[in-house]
Amino acid sequence: MVTAGKRTEANVKLVDKERVYPLADGIKLLKTAKPAKFDETVNIALNLGIDVKKTEQTVRGAVSLPHGTGRSLRVIAFVKDPAKQEAAKKAGATEVGTDELVKRVADGWTDFDVAVAAPDMMGLVGKLGKVLGPQGKMPTPKSGTVTPDVEKAVREFAAGKIEFRADAAGTVHAPVGKRSFEADKLEENVRAFLSAIAALRPASAKGNFIRSVSLANTMGPGVDIDPGL
Repeated sequence: MVTAGKRTEANVKLVDKERVYPLADGIKLLKTAKPAKFDETVNIALNLGIDVKKTEQTVRGAVSLPHGTGRSLRVIAFVKDPAKQEAAKKAGATEVGTDELVKRVADGWTDFDVAVAAPDMMGLVGKLGKVLGPQGKMPTPKSGTVTPDVEKAVREFAAGKIEFRADAAGTVHAPVGKRSFEADKLEENVRAFLSAIAALRPASAKGNFIRSVSLANTMGPGVDIDPGL
């Protein structure tokens, strides 16, 4: 029986830390590593050439990966119109509401992954910034979670559409699939994610925008990937 420690040690030895791998080779390495006892998530980390102190260089958005992430998300919807409430429920929202849902969240309930809101709800939802902001769950137009088409947003996020945002170090972290995905599907997801990031390059950013890319299984070491792919 391979212990977690031995598995980790063996996987670390697989990775040449001095090498930057072509995307296909990096994914192949992740899939040949000794597996954990569950279907690990494949995560991506990008270091961006941005000045995080400048608000105009904030990088934030959302993307629907071609093959999803392998995980369904719990989505709630803030919407007033009864017909749109029903549509949001049918699209996969676990909770739908107005004042009472806002109060529930304000009181500390955050057992969901994504919050979607109709524009006319933001007067109320805006009060939830202190609760949802630190968790990255605050609805915003940039991430596609404030939208007149609540039904569509709920359906996309419930199916695995992911939000992303550069952190204080200028790094973006996101899941791009599961280890069990076929290699070509993982590659297509990674390319779609990188395209979404590249499209958000701030006009004032200088030099290389995507400075480094790393992929890793949940329980595995990071593999440096050629940013140029």
